Amino acid sequence: MSEKEYFNSKYPSVEALRRKAKSRTPGFAFDYLDGGCFSEVNLSRNADDLRSVQLKPWYLRDYKGASQETELFGKTYSAPFGVAPVGLQGLMWPKSCEILAQAAKDHNIPFTLSTVGTASIETIAEITEGDFWFQLYHPAQDELRDKLLDRAWDAGCRTLVILADTPTFAYRPKEIKNGLSIPPKMTIKNMVQTTLNPTWSFSQLAAGGMPEFKTMKPYIPAGLSMKHLGLFMNKTFSGRLTEAKIAPIRDKWKGNIVVKGIVNPEDAAIAIKHGIEGMIVSNHGGRQLDRGQSTIVPLKELVSEFKGKIKIMMDSGIRNGADVASSLACGADFTFMGRTPMYGVMALGKYGGHHTFEMLKKQLQQNMEQIGCEKVEDLPKHLI
Repeated sequence: MSEKEYFNSKYPSVEALRRKAKSRTPGFAFDYLDGGCFSEVNLSRNADDLRSVQLKPWYLRDYKGASQETELFGKTYSAPFGVAPVGLQGLMWPKSCEILAQAAKDHNIPFTLSTVGTASIETIAEITEGDFWFQLYHPAQDELRDKLLDRAWDAGCRTLVILADTPTFAYRPKEIKNGLSIPPKMTIKNMVQTTLNPTWSFSQLAAGGMPEFKTMKPYIPAGLSMKHLGLFMNKTFSGRLTEAKIAPIRDKWKGNIVVKGIVNPEDAAIAIKHGIEGMIVSNHGGRQLDRGQSTIVPLKELVSEFKGKIKIMMDSGIRNGADVASSLACGADFTFMGRTPMYGVMALGKYGGHHTFEMLKKQLQQNMEQIGCEKVEDLPKHLI
């Protein structure tokens, strides 16, 4: 892969990618990715608190250069960040799920497929040669849960992500206004927006029409209207994660399990008690609880109490390479991003994932070199 071929100097920042993404996609699709819940207080707090972190540079010491290589669950990745699970990716840009999986594979970073993503487990397994993570939305029925786990395992997946931070459907005013609530509806306004964004519309047609929940497709009755599809999905999943739900998953899944959405020591202790290998400190990107803490605040507390007992990762609020450095400096073992890679694909299409990951690596490299940090695990030594 050639850096010259994929890195587009017209879009050297996440902000530039976001602006381009917004100009190329219908408002309802952009809002689905970009928005938070209620008044979007926690959406802003995530970014503001993370960017208040300060790093201390060491200028007069010998320095041999920086390596971003990071070991996680027995695998060495080329950078300390991965792709977070995002639902309905294909709505925002056609084939974006597949585009990001391929780019993540090429850049040797983890890609996480959502249960409600728009590519199937088997498709992502083929693209990544089985080297991917799978995020499970907890089904109401044990039989469906086991079928999904079996498919992921048979496809080569060895790291399972289970959600703690979505016990109920969120209240997201932008999605409600745009008809993307449950049940969803296509409004006249949305149809006008698709007409005004012909690149997006033609790309959807070329990709086979509007996106589907490909992993769930074998279990969805044929011929459902959008309304009844929404009602079916509502009944199919039971959002609240409990110890009673963790235990059978732990018994069945022989690989790594990561609980996403842990923000307090009590939940972390429960996860460790059940032999969970990792946790992602997350508030679902500010999309669930508007009056919750930003993720960087509980991260510091959890690192202080549980570092070394479980892999501690973080998402929500991380947008660029400097944010990655700050998160790692506060003690995270690894980081994930959902919006940033999607902005890249929405802005630049099939090369958007490659561009975005190269950009993030450049940004993190500059931060590490500037402060004189040679290894990712040494970033906490630079925290002010």
